Amino acid sequence: MVNRTLLPNGVRIITEAYPHAKVVSVGVWIDAGSRDEHDLNCGSAHFVEHMFFKGTASRSARDIAREFDVLGGSANAFTTRENTCLHATVMDSKLPVLVELLTDLLTNSLFADEEIERERQVILQEIHMVEDVPDDHIHDLFAALLWGSHPLGRSILGSHEVVAAMDSKNLLDYVQNHYTTDRLVVAAAGNLVHADFVSLWLQAFGNLGQVGEPARQRRKPKQLPPSRRVYTKPLEQVHILQGTYGLSVTDKDRYGCLMLNVLLGGNMSSRLFQEIREKRGLAYSVYSYIASYADSGYLAIYLGVDRDSVNEALELTAREVRELQRNPVTDEELAHARDFVKSGLVLAMENMEAIMSRIARNELYFGKEIPLQEVLGAIDGVKADDIMRLSSMIFGKQELTCAGLGPLEKNGIDWAV
Repeated sequence: MVNRTLLPNGVRIITEAYPHAKVVSVGVWIDAGSRDEHDLNCGSAHFVEHMFFKGTASRSARDIAREFDVLGGSANAFTTRENTCLHATVMDSKLPVLVELLTDLLTNSLFADEEIERERQVILQEIHMVEDVPDDHIHDLFAALLWGSHPLGRSILGSHEVVAAMDSKNLLDYVQNHYTTDRLVVAAAGNLVHADFVSLWLQAFGNLGQVGEPARQRRKPKQLPPSRRVYTKPLEQVHILQGTYGLSVTDKDRYGCLMLNVLLGGNMSSRLFQEIREKRGLAYSVYSYIASYADSGYLAIYLGVDRDSVNEALELTAREVRELQRNPVTDEELAHARDFVKSGLVLAMENMEAIMSRIARNELYFGKEIPLQEVLGAIDGVKADDIMRLSSMIFGKQELTCAGLGPLEKNGIDWAV
């Protein structure tokens, strides 16, 4: 059972108790990410996330690292285009210590100039590292084509120029503007008592300011005409990412879209994996995936292939996309996809961090708990006709936006889809 408490200042506390567990997974989620930035502060959300571990009034960066190590378990943080999260999984007896540590990081971080300068170099290296890994970099190149000048089209890490100029004032301004109490969700799963957990956070966050301005309205991205671009680079492989606009996180057809993705390229028995890798050996890596946001999303297909195999792989991809629009999938294929999705969801319920993340995302995007049985029932309700309808709706509206990275001339790809 999921319990929810709203603190007087707007902070939301969500828990799911598992008394048999020996651990508790805790995440402090902030409803702010890279899409809440603009051209002059892009990379702020990610930079702020790093700085939470670089010193408070009572702890040095080394102290923070040592305390997390002593707590055991695991601790980390991440930034997405819409959220930022600090999380840790510890033994249940260490929960009060963890809450105090996370509170200190979130409310007392110094953002000291010398630490900012050190961490700036780390983040610049991270940016360079992504640019040196083509099967990562292609996703940023594709997003820029798909979303254009909208913040969703920028790298979460930010640009080299903006990060190089970032200072304490920039970062503190971002925190002040976006880390408001109405955007904070504290989620936990494991061996805990909800009332006791709330008391810990009431002591920690109770003095934070009341909710002021109403929650901001994010600018919804426009759907742009399809774009195709080759980025020539001396690599061994050609990396292709092609896709188009899909569904938001909360769309009523989200489960059908999930099933469509699994059937197309979401696992080893998917059509793309079997046709392009297993039958023909054209690619080591081929898959499709969904990226969904609060108000938008996309479905994309990745190919990592030899230069001489690019056009053949693209033609096979186009054929499988067309096939899903024209003919219903078999009952057996649909049943296998259902089992794959449902098994993943059920197995995740054995992991406290996965449970914590699930209840947090439900709160952030739906404002309520979505019971697992409801999700499983909705997956069972997806029919072959739904797959055809969604295939036509997503892929049939316009040509795909495509990015190619590797040893190619600008006219070296025969875009088949």
